[in-house]
Amino acid sequence: MFKEISRKKEENSDANALLNFADNVEKMPAPFVVSEEAAKKIVSLVKEEPNATGLRIFVIGGGCSGFQYGFSYAEELEEDDTVVKQDGASVVVDNMSYQYIAGSVINYKDDLQGSSFVIKNPNAQSTCGCGSSFAYG
Repeated sequence: MFKEISRKKEENSDANALLNFADNVEKMPAPFVVSEEAAKKIVSLVKEEPNATGLRIFVIGGGCSGFQYGFSYAEELEEDDTVVKQDGASVVVDNMSYQYIAGSVINYKDDLQGSSFVIKNPNAQSTCGCGSSFAYG
């Protein structure tokens, strides 16, 4: 009888642990973060483009550091796309580019040098002076 009581107590604590885990899943950080400034700009750009649902960020080979960020309007979602919605903005990254962007912060700057999206990427070993290309690996 004592073993049954102990077992039930363990099952109960396992169930509680599972519920606690489920509660924390919602609190896990996003795969990348969109700053408030970037979100505002994305929302305003998407409003001007009739078929756009968000901003698509991708990574291609090239640039002065090896890889280069690219930006376009997201119109249709692919099965393997990752979508982050923040402050009303939607940012889409394809599966291949995701590995290079995970953990990054997407920001928007508007200064004397011009305006552009800027990605602060903790995975980049180095970046070029303008910040549009990076070395990885």
